Amino acid sequence: MDRKQLSERDICTKFITPALERVGWDIATQVREEFPLTDGRIIVRGSVHTRGNRKRVDYVLFYKPNIPIAVIEAKDNNHSLGDGMQQALSYANLLQVPFVFSSNGDGFLFHNKLAPDGVIERELALHEFPSVETLWQWWAQHRGLDERQNSLVTQDYFSDGSGKTPRYYQLLAINKTVEAIASGQNRILLVMATGTGKTFTAFQIIWRLWKSKTKKRILFLADRNILVDQAITNDFKPFGSAMTKIQKRQADKSYEIYLSLYQAVTGNEEEKNIYKQFSPDFFDLVIIDECHRGSAAEDSAWREILEYFSSATQIGLTATPKETKDVSNIDYFGEPIYTYSLRQGIEDGFLAPYKVVRIDIDKDLTGWRPEKGMLDKYGNEIDDRTYNQRDFDRSLVLKKRTELVAKKVSEFLRRTNRFDKTIIFCENIGHAERMRQALVNENSDLASKHDTYVVRITGDNEEGKAELDNFIFPSKPFPVIATTSKLMTTGVDAQTCKLIVLDQNIQSMTEFKQIIGRGTRINEDFGKFYFTIIDFRKATELFADPHFDGDPVQIYEPKGDEPPVPSDITDGYPYPEGEEDQCHPDLQDIATGDNGSPGVRRFFVDNVEVRVVAERVQYFDASGKLITESLRDYTRKALAEEFTSLDDFLVRWNSSDRKQAIIDELSAHGVFFDALADEIGRKSGKAFDPFDLICHVAWDMPPLSRKERAEQVKKRNYFTRYGSQARKVLEALLDKYADEGIGHVEQTQILTITPFTEIGTPMEIVRFFGGVDGYRQALADLEHELYCA
Repeated sequence: MDRKQLSERDICTKFITPALERVGWDIATQVREEFPLTDGRIIVRGSVHTRGNRKRVDYVLFYKPNIPIAVIEAKDNNHSLGDGMQQALSYANLLQVPFVFSSNGDGFLFHNKLAPDGVIERELALHEFPSVETLWQWWAQHRGLDERQNSLVTQDYFSDGSGKTPRYYQLLAINKTVEAIASGQNRILLVMATGTGKTFTAFQIIWRLWKSKTKKRILFLADRNILVDQAITNDFKPFGSAMTKIQKRQADKSYEIYLSLYQAVTGNEEEKNIYKQFSPDFFDLVIIDECHRGSAAEDSAWREILEYFSSATQIGLTATPKETKDVSNIDYFGEPIYTYSLRQGIEDGFLAPYKVVRIDIDKDLTGWRPEKGMLDKYGNEIDDRTYNQRDFDRSLVLKKRTELVAKKVSEFLRRTNRFDKTIIFCENIGHAERMRQALVNENSDLASKHDTYVVRITGDNEEGKAELDNFIFPSKPFPVIATTSKLMTTGVDAQTCKLIVLDQNIQSMTEFKQIIGRGTRINEDFGKFYFTIIDFRKATELFADPHFDGDPVQIYEPKGDEPPVPSDITDGYPYPEGEEDQCHPDLQDIATGDNGSPGVRRFFVDNVEVRVVAERVQYFDASGKLITESLRDYTRKALAEEFTSLDDFLVRWNSSDRKQAIIDELSAHGVFFDALADEIGRKSGKAFDPFDLICHVAWDMPPLSRKERAEQVKKRNYFTRYGSQARKVLEALLDKYADEGIGHVEQTQILTITPFTEIGTPMEIVRFFGGVDGYRQALADLEHELYCA
């Protein structure tokens, strides 16, 4: 057998898999081929999206299901033994496994990160591959696991029988937590971005600790009822009759798994502290979901519970660890044992990327000062001072500002899809109600037919809260637009939310990340791959904060009357993290503060005009950094990194069999062809080829439109060398190029659409050129003629 003639897949089945079987690896339970690590980043270009390359490992080896220990990268026999090692190491780093192998079928190159003898890499014959027990023993010894600890870290996961494996980062979070507890660690912090499955991760941790009898009574605490109910009906369902929800201030001590709102077991009065009905050592594991919301504050109700059950192992789960002068998760729990960030989730394709539309309103930027003695709509004299963005909808309500925001949001939905689920975050409950009214009036055609097209979902309104499940459930068409203040900032699994509107001053990075998290879930069945943020309050300036970790794919700032939909191309007010401002929606002009104390006066003004002011478009480069220079300057620098000169570019372009491949490569490196075409073409009214955009921007060459290039080819009598039918095909290809660009011309499927179907079938068309090779050569010659000038 000549191994050089075998494919990579043949090498796997004929050499690598048999080598594993010979030393005792169970192919059914311990060996996973083509193991998926990521889904591939969602790349958004205008209103179109695609997926980047998925990361798949040729082999992942498991000691037991869901406990990975090694990876193998295979290559065909035309590669050397170690050609796959660097690729394998990148996969091993993601999975955080110590044993890495590369093979071409002749043997293995073994990279041992533990390397007790100091030799990290060595070659092995096929029959020398280590057994599973050998590798596990090395790793257990390295980690210092005794027999009891080893038994816990190898405890089985829950399986529903489908064979579904948790995602790689969930495996890491679960396994690291269990190992930390096995090693005696009692305070643990897990940081996982919203939408990455914290509750599922918590369930598997609890299941393994519970089944191993390491932890016998477990308390799961959350601060939103919906979080508890979702856990009981979904992820925690396998606990069955061993599980209960603490409610009606009753402590039944006959269960093993307890779920509760912290509000249900605490209170201002001692008799309301139901948790004290349990002895301090009743629970041996306490898990605190969304632990950033006050759990680490020394005077919080959560902290009281944590200190009461101080003998228990305590695990904090959060998407946004809170670190301020007064509150620190890390001081209480210690450094996170594992972090899976928003940026990593977007990069891996498990979370939805997003665009940002920034809209500045004139009064927000310049402020507004009333005339001396001016009265508001209720006859109250307005305090004589300059009101700015931090004041609007707190101490001063400008009715026309609210109406303008509602108009811009509705305009965006009309240009995209009026039934895309939308959340609008407002300053307070009163603002949310006024926004609801403005949106109802702006969308009267739909609101008159559907009472719940727009709803207010806030803590004080039972009717609105009753619609929350309908808003969340993907198959429920209504409500479409939800106005809110604080209630929906967290714990709302809105998988199909495609638009988030910020009309709220936000300074807290914790709250900002939670709000962004409302849109980051992907739902492919309902066409949700990315979402848009419309920002009226400069809240997205927090992207510049070094603690933010998930940059947008585009920021668009429309000018004047420009539409709020991007082409296919702060000074805030600090809030506590507690309940919402409970003021009356309209008539009450003395707002209560967050603690019930008198707050600022609130004036209502109906007749002050507001308008959108002009700004600029901003973009993010391939590494997620904000481009602060002009688009042309940025592109010029990006192209200079790829090509040393115009001649270098022309050689690369002309020697490429597929021009689209170069375009795709440059797009992946951050060249915004759509935006350049829009910027340059808008001034001339012409459609330019990426070739001309590159030459024009990088080397100041005068650009030709696609139509002009096509006309030049026709004038050269280039077609005279072909027969009449072949000429018809080439002329049609030129017309397609002028209309749609080179990428469409290079696709073989183009022969299956009009006008080519009127000339003949694909096979007949190919025969006009003497066969497939002749057609390809004619296409290459056509491209040469297009770009030879």
